[in-house]
Amino acid sequence: MPKTKQQAPDTDRTMHVVNHIRSLMEDGSLQPGDKIPAEREFARALKISRASLRAGIGYLAAMGVMKVRHGVGTFVADGPPEFGKASLSLMGILHGFQSWQMFEARLILESHLAELAAERGREEHHTALAEEVAEMFAAMENPMEYLIHDVIFHRIIAQASGNPILAVLMETITSALYDNRRKTVEYSRDLRESAEMHREIYRAIRARKPFEARKLMEEHLRAAQTAQGMERSTSRKARQAVMRPKSTHAETGSQAP
Repeated sequence: MPKTKQQAPDTDRTMHVVNHIRSLMEDGSLQPGDKIPAEREFARALKISRASLRAGIGYLAAMGVMKVRHGVGTFVADGPPEFGKASLSLMGILHGFQSWQMFEARLILESHLAELAAERGREEHHTALAEEVAEMFAAMENPMEYLIHDVIFHRIIAQASGNPILAVLMETITSALYDNRRKTVEYSRDLRESAEMHREIYRAIRARKPFEARKLMEEHLRAAQTAQGMERSTSRKARQAVMRPKSTHAETGSQAP
């Protein structure tokens, strides 16, 4: 399938970064709280492009292994590393899902996760959600960085639900959610509106308003589905414009007026 052939090299490079950082953490070269090397230096060591490195680091940040601090750098997250093994093993399968199927699953799962988070979330979850909302507002000029904090926000809600089975189910789609969106996020037009919606969800969870949290999450996901549909359309048009052959006057035999 053409789609699989196009995606495989990109996914391989991302996993190369993931596996390299995993090995550095396992042998103790990278410890919780450590700042990763400078991008140019790290990319040279891995013998990959800086763009591929950013994709891999972004994936790890979305999975909670790395912590991105706006204007400061990227650090190894505190606590035991969680590489999301279930997500990694299912990523190839999830690439085959249709966008509407992903949103349908998210709507069913995440609306109830938000409701449970409002009932059961602890202060540590509230603090973490507040930090990610602040990072979203700070990163609105950098869509890729914004996406990382967006994904982490949803992961924290799953954790705050207090149900590890539901949290694991959410993990199985998190990698696909990040990997698919990063291909089009640069065409996003509504990051401020999105950040505002995330802030409202956070406030409902903190205020322990389960019904409101669920409704706000449903509204957010429906709006996100529409917005991301527009992103994909814009992305397709941009690719078509680049690939469209430009006829020359010599080829057509015509002259400029």
